[in-house]
Amino acid sequence: MTPRELLEQYVASGKVMQVATVNEAGSPQVCTVWYQPEFRPDRLRWISRHDREHSRAIAANPQVAGAIVAIPLDALGQVVQGVSFHGRARELPVQGVEDEIQAFIARWPAAAAAFEAMATGGATRLYEVAVDAWVLFDEEHFPAPGNPRQSITAE
Repeated sequence: MTPRELLEQYVASGKVMQVATVNEAGSPQVCTVWYQPEFRPDRLRWISRHDREHSRAIAANPQVAGAIVAIPLDALGQVVQGVSFHGRARELPVQGVEDEIQAFIARWPAAAAAFEAMATGGATRLYEVAVDAWVLFDEEHFPAPGNPRQSITAE
């Protein structure tokens, strides 16, 4: 498999990602969210309340970074596989994103109630990061003395 194929496999099979933002005071913060991926163009979407600290940080500064671990974690020293990324995040509008909402619900059916509440003024919003670049870290397919860190341009 190519690095891009591995990256897409790992991102598609993952469940949660960590997203790093920087608040208005310049302090970094990390949140963990359930996500839904899309490729070509490379996008990652998640839901969150618009009044959470990371959501307010995105409104002030859309630059984000994040990571997805692609393996079950059992023990220190095991072979690592995962993905990191950076890009620009934004809160999607409440209206006009029906396809994105349906894709999220297809992956996470329990989110339907949050989207119903969003349509009637609830605090939940759909967020999206347009990925600028990925890093695949895969010690199984790219072991030492090679480089397990594979930089991949977003599409």
